Order: sequence, then C-alpha cells, then structure tokens
Amino acid sequence: MLHTVKTVSGGVLWANLHLLFWLSLFPFATGFMGENHFAATPSALYGCVLLGAGAAYTILQNAIIRAQGKESLLQAAIGGDWKGKASLVGYVAGIASTFIVPWVAEAFYIAVAAIWFVPDKRIEETLEHTPEHEKP
Repeated sequence: MLHTVKTVSGGVLWANLHLLFWLSLFPFATGFMGENHFAATPSALYGCVLLGAGAAYTILQNAIIRAQGKESLLQAAIGGDWKGKASLVGYVAGIASTFIVPWVAEAFYIAVAAIWFVPDKRIEETLEHTPEHEKP
C-alpha cells in the first residue's frame, strides 16, 4: 500500500502510528486469550484488537487516498475494498458472539483470516499497469 504513495502528509504519518499501536497489542491479546483457554472476555479483547487494527488500516488507507487525491493509484487499486469491509463486519460479529457462544467468535476470526489468506494482488497489478512516469 505504501508503494503507491508519492508524498506523505501529517495525517498519513499519524494514521500509520495508529496502525502500529494496534499491531503492538497483538502479543498481549494473544497471550491473554491463550492463557485463559479462549474464555469469553479474553476472546472479546482479542476481537477488539483485531477490530482496532482493521479500522486503523482502513483509516491509513483513507488518509493516503485523501493525501493523494481521488485519482490516486491506491484508490484505483482498492476499488470498493470488499475484503476490508467484510473484515470489520466479521470482527464485530465475533466480538458480539463471544459472550453467547465463544467458539462462534473464534470461527468469525478464522473466517476473516481465511479471506486474507489468498494474497491480494490489486495494488501490485495496478502498479504493473501504470506507465513508468506516473509511478511514485
């Protein structure tokens, strides 16, 4: 995603720091969930970290598009971003279901991971089809 950026604004830097913050919480949330054998509260906390990281990624994506303009390479590459939107919905559903049926929450988290298991080539393909003088 950052390969599409020509210039960086303050908003992009803050959005990137926001994403890094959420990513730094994964070891704690994963350890907490594992130590408590996937109990409801640790699973919900893990889902909140997943949701926070997913939202932060979306915020960074939008900050880059805002800084580059609506005709940016990133906007052309991501299109409607169905995977990003589906991920956020899956995380919210997982958090909501963790107190009802905890294993369903884990199934939602795994399902979101599964849709991202196949590499997303949208940005790479957009960069390949962009004339050399328009690349960042």
